[in-house]
Amino acid sequence: MTALSPAPLAGHPAVNDFLEHGTHIFAPLVDPVAAADLLAEIRATRAFDHSLFLSEAEFDADPQYTGVNPRPGRNLLERYEDRLGFVEQAPHIVDALGALLGADYEILNRKVVCGVPQSAVPAWLRRRILGNPVNNLGAYVRPDYRDITYFYGIDFHQDLIDYRDRPADFLTLYVYLHPVGPQDAPLFLLEGSHRFGGTVFPHDLRRDGAEEWVYGDGAGRSLRTRQKVLTGPAGFAAIWHACTLHGTQPDAADHERISLRYLVARRSGRAGIDEVNAQLSGPLALPQTRVDLGADGQAVVRGNHVNMA
Repeated sequence: MTALSPAPLAGHPAVNDFLEHGTHIFAPLVDPVAAADLLAEIRATRAFDHSLFLSEAEFDADPQYTGVNPRPGRNLLERYEDRLGFVEQAPHIVDALGALLGADYEILNRKVVCGVPQSAVPAWLRRRILGNPVNNLGAYVRPDYRDITYFYGIDFHQDLIDYRDRPADFLTLYVYLHPVGPQDAPLFLLEGSHRFGGTVFPHDLRRDGAEEWVYGDGAGRSLRTRQKVLTGPAGFAAIWHACTLHGTQPDAADHERISLRYLVARRSGRAGIDEVNAQLSGPLALPQTRVDLGADGQAVVRGNHVNMA
């Protein structure tokens, strides 16, 4: 097993954390009152229950596995752009993003992400998706509700997965709009897993101990990484590198988990992300990021590591 020594640390705390762990957890919350207000408005737009989903017959009549995620013109957050300052203008968020990406960073994407509880997923659908590494439920959701991304667990992955040939010059910002505990599909992150750069999904992982994993890069090297479970109150926020492995188990609570997810990128000039990327020992971009889907977008690979966490 290759032992990767910790990267040298210097500079802004968020850059230091990215160098060592590939993630930075904010100590100050974003405004929890504003988070709760936005949550109430999101929940008022629909019932987060069986009514979200097509019937089995409706789905089988016209199965669509691609083009089912939020997009410009079909993104619930576009309705609330003037309400997002509690995140996008929070001084500690702006400061960390600026240190990592430069003062002129840009938001590539923002959306609502919903962890769907088992009680809301129809039995026919649970049977179909059992064992899938990525249970993005957009294909099974009624078209009117596809302005949110719905998950029922997703295996450890990198956010580079959606960006073939793009360098890892962006990061993810995640915000919980309500308290998230162990049963609420919290995020699991593998600290230091960014050090191999981009690797193809599904990833080479082996559980080794209560909270540790052995991660292989596909080229003969491996490293030991510790999982960190992100639980916290309303307003909890964290950022992570595009190559940091993370995932969620299915929502085991009796209610949905609703969060905000941003992808934020460097626009120009050098910034902290360049210092971080210079320490990585693998590629910053991949011509192929995943091998779990068929040509139609349907899962062709079974198995899920994060469910063993």
